[in-house]
Amino acid sequence: MKIKNFIRVLLSVVLVFGFSSAWAKTIKWSMQGDSLTLDPHAQNEGPTTQVSRQIYEALVERAVDMKIQPALATEWRTTDPNTWVFKLREDVKFSDGSAMTSDDVVFSILRAKQRTSDFKEYISTISGVEAVGDYAVKITTSKPNPILLNQLSNIFIMSKAWSEKNFAMSPQNWDAGQETFSATNALGTGPFKITLREPNTKTVFKRNKHWWGEMTDKKVTQIELLPIKNAATRVAALLSGEIDIVTDAPVQDLARIGSSSAHKVESTAQMRTIFLGMDQAADQLRSGNTGDNPFKKKEVRQALYQAIDIEAIKKKVMRGLSEPAGIITFPGVNGYTKDLDKRLPYDVDAAKKLLADAGYPNGFDVELRCPNDRYVNDEAICTAVVGMFGKIGVNVNLFAQTKSKHFKELKDNQGDFYMLGWGVPTLDSHYVFHYLYESGASWNKVNFSNSEVDAAIRVMEGEVDLDKRNAAIANAWKIVKDDISYLPLHHQVISWAAKSNVNVPIRPNNEPLFKAASFN
Repeated sequence: MKIKNFIRVLLSVVLVFGFSSAWAKTIKWSMQGDSLTLDPHAQNEGPTTQVSRQIYEALVERAVDMKIQPALATEWRTTDPNTWVFKLREDVKFSDGSAMTSDDVVFSILRAKQRTSDFKEYISTISGVEAVGDYAVKITTSKPNPILLNQLSNIFIMSKAWSEKNFAMSPQNWDAGQETFSATNALGTGPFKITLREPNTKTVFKRNKHWWGEMTDKKVTQIELLPIKNAATRVAALLSGEIDIVTDAPVQDLARIGSSSAHKVESTAQMRTIFLGMDQAADQLRSGNTGDNPFKKKEVRQALYQAIDIEAIKKKVMRGLSEPAGIITFPGVNGYTKDLDKRLPYDVDAAKKLLADAGYPNGFDVELRCPNDRYVNDEAICTAVVGMFGKIGVNVNLFAQTKSKHFKELKDNQGDFYMLGWGVPTLDSHYVFHYLYESGASWNKVNFSNSEVDAAIRVMEGEVDLDKRNAAIANAWKIVKDDISYLPLHHQVISWAAKSNVNVPIRPNNEPLFKAASFN
């Protein structure tokens, strides 16, 4: 009778709390923003990729130390400078149990090259891709591409059959506000699958039982992503135990979090540079009062640059957790040098003189557009520079909004002056030039155009002689640094905070690897 009563009590506990909450190893994860979409080819944006990385996989991937390693491909070789052959794993299944074959890889790469893909520029040199049997793929490039592996590490593989069944053969046109099945649903080969999706509220990932990789009993079986925009609320949720890990802990709260024996804080230099961009193509500012476009003049751009007290921003806004930047790339990226990264000196008097010389002795009016939920203290940084620009007579109206609206309007070429952050997932300068400086590039919203830089980009894409290639990179950096098309601010330092018993490896690009997470 006692045994029966014990069983009844045990069953009642299970019914009340559920098996998953009683035994599943769940990590509750929070950050200030959510993924913009579940379509793995629609948006090349940090938090979006963080979510995709838990569900989808690429042919190759980066380890925690950012070195390239096998993923869905076990090995690869070149048969000539323009041809690569990848051997695929033969035991890979999608989370619905269907087998992944070379047809899925071919489909996915071609999908990522389509017009609505935000990754098409990653793989612009790929001219052909074809299956070689069920478990091998041949990729042809238009020219030798020394960074192809780096690029492919960010091209996620989808199920061709699933995409065809759900009319998802093309990437979601996110810029146009298109709603598609692939934007709200996902089927990948990764360690987790999505079982609940409530954008900007809650996303639940459960372990994919068909995943080809290995997970120990100490690793997570479920992730709950709970975006919390307000920094104070996010920290309060962590300290109260509602959240297990915050991957963008506010710098102003790190000391308080770290003082708790129940929590830990870690910081590292992130592979991301924060900067301001200025439209230099418009004949007249949309938000100005001068009847022309002051940003067309280098003297004006330099004046704004030298009006920025970057050390004050580092000390007061970033609490010391940033590194002043002179270019839009960071240590560890091929082409970076300390000399290039030196800033022009902060000099208010020099800035005023430059403005006067340019024909704006009384300054001008302009609107600065910023996100308020994407980068570390993004709105606070913008508020600080607005005050600094005011000291030289430039009256700046700050317009801050959520990242989804900010990026969409930026893509639609709205606004004269804006904040953006840029990572370099390929760890090569070509990525920066291809997106931000190449004539007509998708994120070249300053409308920079220089034939010498365009020619250097072509060399970066096809030159196998590393000395010649690096010389082209160095020359391109010299040109764009001198032009001051952008106003570099700092290299971002990321901090994350977690319960002391929760261990989640996080790569320098701020991507948490929950497949390798564990509990003490």
